[in-house]
Amino acid sequence: MVWGELSGSIVHLCSGSPFEAGHCRTQERLDIRDIELLAPVAPGKIVCVGRNYAEHARELGNEAPAEPLLFLKPPSSLLPPGGRIERPPLSQRVDYEGELAVVIGRRCRHFQRDQDPRAVIFGYTCLNDVTARDLQKTDGQWTRAKGFDTFCPLGPWIETFAEGWPADAGPRPAEWDELHPWRGLTVETRVNGEIRQAGNTRDFIFPLARVLEAITAVMTLEAGDVIATGTPAGVGPLQSGDQVGVRIAGIGELINPVR
Repeated sequence: MVWGELSGSIVHLCSGSPFEAGHCRTQERLDIRDIELLAPVAPGKIVCVGRNYAEHARELGNEAPAEPLLFLKPPSSLLPPGGRIERPPLSQRVDYEGELAVVIGRRCRHFQRDQDPRAVIFGYTCLNDVTARDLQKTDGQWTRAKGFDTFCPLGPWIETFAEGWPADAGPRPAEWDELHPWRGLTVETRVNGEIRQAGNTRDFIFPLARVLEAITAVMTLEAGDVIATGTPAGVGPLQSGDQVGVRIAGIGELINPVR
């Protein structure tokens, strides 16, 4: 893996990982059309929040949880932009779940909900929490349903919001400084160009500070770990030949074919 910083369509190659000391730009530059994008981070763990939108909980016949509902996806499920989502023979119903993903920037343990999450966040990207819905229902726990190879498309890059509110994210919210980047962002999932999900991160049941508190009460988050913050209503099945895209205003679009 080679890291780079994206400016427009130009990638400035970097030496080392952005999570390590000594990371810096080199003189080498490439056009993004001339490179293969990998998943933009190699996390030690992927921690997911279930039912973090009330409408999504209701559409699957569930009550909104009283506490953050946490589960894990294995790093082996990671899939880069453009990689093919494989529908496994064990499942007859494979669903998309578009989500905002948070990339941790430094070691975090025992985070408190009154702290500012930006202190431990490196940036944000798009994630598709692909799920074998039939196995999720029959198993009673979610490891198998969420853990197949190719079931965690991630990308296309990490947006740090270092330059403020991006031009393609629509009007800048008046409450931007109070909302922070994880609030007020639209999350859309399209299948074959048709919008299937359209949510907004301001509708989280549990704000990010509460999510961080819940996770780090159990496990230490390390730099490069990923948090999937939950999916809005509108989840549905994927068929072989479909193309699924997760777009988050201000961040980008993650597109993957299905077979």
